[in-house]
Parts: sequence; C-alpha cells; structure tokens
Amino acid sequence: MADSFTTRTVDVTTGTTETVHDLTATCASFLREAAHGRDGLLNVFTPHATAGLAVIETGAGSDDDLLTALHTLLPADDRWQHRHGTPGHGRDHVLPALVPPHATLPVLNGALELGTWQSVVLVDTNVDNPRRQVRLSFLG
Repeated sequence: MADSFTTRTVDVTTGTTETVHDLTATCASFLREAAHGRDGLLNVFTPHATAGLAVIETGAGSDDDLLTALHTLLPADDRWQHRHGTPGHGRDHVLPALVPPHATLPVLNGALELGTWQSVVLVDTNVDNPRRQVRLSFLG
C-alpha cells in the first residue's frame, strides 16, 4: 500500500493558437514537494474534452511536427458533425481519442524517470479555450 497520495490542480494558459505546452518543469516542481524522494507514480490528467497529454521530445521541432501530423489526421474543416465554435472545432473533440487526456509516469527517488529527450506536454488544438487545467497526482 502506498504511503501517500498528493494531488494538485495547475492552471495553464494555452492562448488562442494551437499549442504543445511543456509541463515537465511543472511536474518536477510538484514532485519535489509531494514525493519527498520516494518512488511511485505521477498521474497527469486534463479534464477537458478537447485537449490531451503526450510524452515527446520538444524544442527540436517535434512539437511542431505533432501539430502538423494532427492537422493531417484531423483537418480543421467542415467535415465534422460537432459544429459549434470555430470552424473545424469538431476535430478538437476527436483529439483525445488520439492524444489521451492522461498519462501515468514512473517516479524514482522523487523525480520523473523520463528518457533523455522526453518531455510531458499538454496538446491543445482548441483555439476557443485559452485556459486549461491539469491535475497532477503522486502516489508513492
């Protein structure tokens, strides 16, 4: 049985353009306070129907490549049945099926155990909602 469960909600401003927002530093800061050097799991969750979470390389173009791939897979046009909001907004509601709204990651000695180039990111293609929440939960 785990010794502790700690959770916190953080507010993220994604703005009015599609974005891949790096959460890695936010996760690390949370774990410094919550994990106290213990091993466990970090669950990251966003309670939105039009955003997701991914573990990818950032800063070398992969974040832009992800947005480009999503444009190819989910074009922002009038093909979608879900039609309120900005034209093509229906695709934003399909996004979480491809980029899920959750990720569970290993924590060792109180720190995220990511690969050398991996980052935790919030993927937000919904330009109609500039503010998001992300819940960080440590179980350890």
